[in-house]
Amino acid sequence: QWQLAESGGGLVQTGGSLRLSCAVSGFNLDIYNIGWFRQAPGKEREGVSGFSSSAACTSYADSVKGRFSISRDNAENTVFLQMNNLKPEDSAVYYCAASYSSECGLWATDYDYWGQGTSVTVSS
Repeated sequence: QWQLAESGGGLVQTGGSLRLSCAVSGFNLDIYNIGWFRQAPGKEREGVSGFSSSAACTSYADSVKGRFSISRDNAENTVFLQMNNLKPEDSAVYYCAASYSSECGLWATDYDYWGQGTSVTVSS
């Protein structure tokens, strides 16, 4: 049985940091690529960051480059998203997702398996 479980969201002030975790079960992280996405109220889901199964590729949306960092712990079967210098526009529900085919891509339609999301609110 597969599962993607996000955690680490919360309320933070502008300029603060959060680290999101995506605990993966039922997937081999050496085979599946993991992406982070977010969706704010009234907006479309957008890709934030991707991590390829080979660990050779990471990707970031332009809006988060230099502030967010994605990493993976194979021993813990967990993928992390470190978010620094947070801005109010980063407020959203953040989802992790798994894809067999999309190497660090940021298109939601390329991902087949999704977690339930964790909410991030950045106050101004």
